[in-house]
Amino acid sequence: MSILKKPIITEKMTKAGEKLGQYGFIVDNNANKIQIKKAVEAMYNVTVESVNTMKTAGKRKVRATKTSMQVGNTGTHKKAVVTLKKGETIDFYSNI
Repeated sequence: MSILKKPIITEKMTKAGEKLGQYGFIVDNNANKIQIKKAVEAMYNVTVESVNTMKTAGKRKVRATKTSMQVGNTGTHKKAVVTLKKGETIDFYSNI
């Protein structure tokens, strides 16, 4: 089981990475800040100063069709915003 599932590559997180040295990740729901810090340091060879986490709740989605109402939920997930030591960066596009 991997702690880091995928990086968050959005316009807002890209700007935060350039200006503040902060990078976002979707992580395992049961991972704590210490595990996230060790996983980022091991995978990207950087020094992590702090880790902030947040859980996003799933939302109810309803779609009307000709025959019935389709009801479902989006998934819940946990996000982590990692702040790196000044001067260090992570390049997500190096493997492309």
